[in-house]
Amino acid sequence: MTRGGKAFRAAATGLALVARAAAGIERRRRAAIAAESEGAPDQAPADPDVLDEYVPSPRRAEAGSPPDLAPLPSTPAVLGRELHPGRPATPAEAVPWGLRVAAESTWRLLLLGAALYVLFRVVDMLRLVAFAVLASLLISALLEPTVSWLRRRGVPRSLAAAGTFLSGLAGIGLVGWFVVWQVTTNLPSVTVRVQDGVDKLRHWLVIGPLHLTQQQINDFAKQITTAINANSEQITSAGITGAQIAVEVLTAMLLAFFTTFFLLYDGEKIWNWVLRGLPRQSRYAMAGAGPKAWATLTAYVRGTVCVAFIDAVCIGVGIELLGVPLALPLAVIIFLGAFVPLVGALVTGTIAVLIALVTEGPFTALMVLVVLVAVQQIEGHILQPLILGRAVRVHPLGVVLGVAAGSIVGGIGGAIVAVPLIAVTNTVVAHLRRRNEAGQEVFVALEAAREAAAARTPAASAAAAPDPAVAVPAE
Repeated sequence: MTRGGKAFRAAATGLALVARAAAGIERRRRAAIAAESEGAPDQAPADPDVLDEYVPSPRRAEAGSPPDLAPLPSTPAVLGRELHPGRPATPAEAVPWGLRVAAESTWRLLLLGAALYVLFRVVDMLRLVAFAVLASLLISALLEPTVSWLRRRGVPRSLAAAGTFLSGLAGIGLVGWFVVWQVTTNLPSVTVRVQDGVDKLRHWLVIGPLHLTQQQINDFAKQITTAINANSEQITSAGITGAQIAVEVLTAMLLAFFTTFFLLYDGEKIWNWVLRGLPRQSRYAMAGAGPKAWATLTAYVRGTVCVAFIDAVCIGVGIELLGVPLALPLAVIIFLGAFVPLVGALVTGTIAVLIALVTEGPFTALMVLVVLVAVQQIEGHILQPLILGRAVRVHPLGVVLGVAAGSIVGGIGGAIVAVPLIAVTNTVVAHLRRRNEAGQEVFVALEAAREAAAARTPAASAAAAPDPAVAVPAE
């Protein structure tokens, strides 16, 4: 056979092999489509016809002999989607871990914020009861050590509670009576001095740097009078609102006194009743946290009374030496305002500054302000750390922010109860954290003892077992 005939024969053989391979691939594709339509698994079953398809091997083709046939490499059948080895199985796995943690924390924080919002709304609706209960807790924390001291001396519980409660009520009544008595006694002289101060202020407006005329001052006074007459209806409604507020305050006081007596008389029974209402898992933890929280509240109230008394005495003596009228009533007001830490005495002391301004002049008012700032610095840097430092471990920034938040939420009452609430919460959280850490240490110690016992058990069994190498004498 000529060389051209051999070349033609080899080409025809190659074309035939290519055609057979193409037909096999087409049959495999059709089998995969049929398996997908019948609901077959991802990997289609092997087709005998397809497995018999071969491709030529180049080793036998070089020798001019019929080519060696090798099986086609099998590929997995992917039904309905493309194969992406690097893609996660689910879309959630494609989200970064930090973003998933942030999302989980966010919706939990939102849920907690919604719960706190609902709680605050309920407290706002029942603010009369809430403030009465909080005030009774503060008063009971102040009087309870006296009740305990009387009971340790053998006084019956009812008599100790009643005597302490009546004594505290009498003290509050005497303070109120003293303030009213001082104000009514000194009011005529103060009124005259205030009128003199107003006249001096008017004279200063005329001859001072403003250079106002008497006609301008009179026009301004007429405008104020006209505004008062035009808004008389609103002022009347404000008076009605003030009367309603007075009734609510009186009701809250009666409720607070009633609650205080029963807290002094049956405080332990009330606490046990509260514990029985908690879940069983939380009962033991709160039983330990409750006494610590009460001790913190008692120390806070007693320390605050001591600090407020020192502030009132120092500021009262200062304004008395400066000749400001109503020094004793102002000292009592400052004492009550000092129950709001860090800012209460300064805010209530501005009343003394205003009275000094209209009665004694700008220089005396400036000196009263200096006295207020000096006493406030002594309170913040010496009295608060020395007296309340051990009982209330709260940073001054936390105190200021708590007072601001409490005043926004609940006004003056919220500002008063904000700091003791923060202190009690801090004590409870610290106790629960220490209890959890102690439980973890006990758990680790028990696990270590169990592992040590398990490690000693095989050794003890091996020591107690007879040695097979030692012959046992026959009986």
